[in-house]
Amino acid sequence: MKFSKFISYFFHPINFPIIGTILFFLFIPKFIFKPQEYTILAVIFIGTYLFPIILLWLLKRFGMINSYHMVTIEERKFPTLLFISISFIIGNWLYKSLIVDILALLFFGYGLSLICTSIFLYLKLKISLHTLAISGLIGFLIYFSYFYKINLIPIMALLFVLGGLVASSRLRLRAHQLNEVILGCVVGFASQFIVYFVYMM
Repeated sequence: MKFSKFISYFFHPINFPIIGTILFFLFIPKFIFKPQEYTILAVIFIGTYLFPIILLWLLKRFGMINSYHMVTIEERKFPTLLFISISFIIGNWLYKSLIVDILALLFFGYGLSLICTSIFLYLKLKISLHTLAISGLIGFLIYFSYFYKINLIPIMALLFVLGGLVASSRLRLRAHQLNEVILGCVVGFASQFIVYFVYMM
């Protein structure tokens, strides 16, 4: 049980946008000035990590959520809408920069998957954001490696293993039902490919 809790905390959905960004800059074959890279990393870290943490703290402080895990469907509705906005704002900013427009797709994909999540919440279904986040990153790395013709198979294989651990931990902790975990995987993965195909049209 402790191992499952560790996996759930360490691979929290909030971590994956910055993880995806770091992997992007590690492997992108295009030249980019370091100050630009550091600026992008800083903005994404603040926008997708620090700001959401402060936001969740405020929501808890003012009684809008009972726990940072947002256990109930009602607790998830408002934060999900805010995270959708954050994803599309950052995605649009990156897309306009042209240098890192492929990275923008990661955030558009997350935004689309969160829209799907919001729809499911109104259908009284709480899909797993943990599996959504890691499967979304896997989907992004697949078309990122295809687009730039680079071999990321070892990293993707590692992420598939980690995805299995994350899914198992969410089930073991009884945080989700099996269908919610599977839906998270499908929505996260499919959303990334939808935005990629739209980009390539």
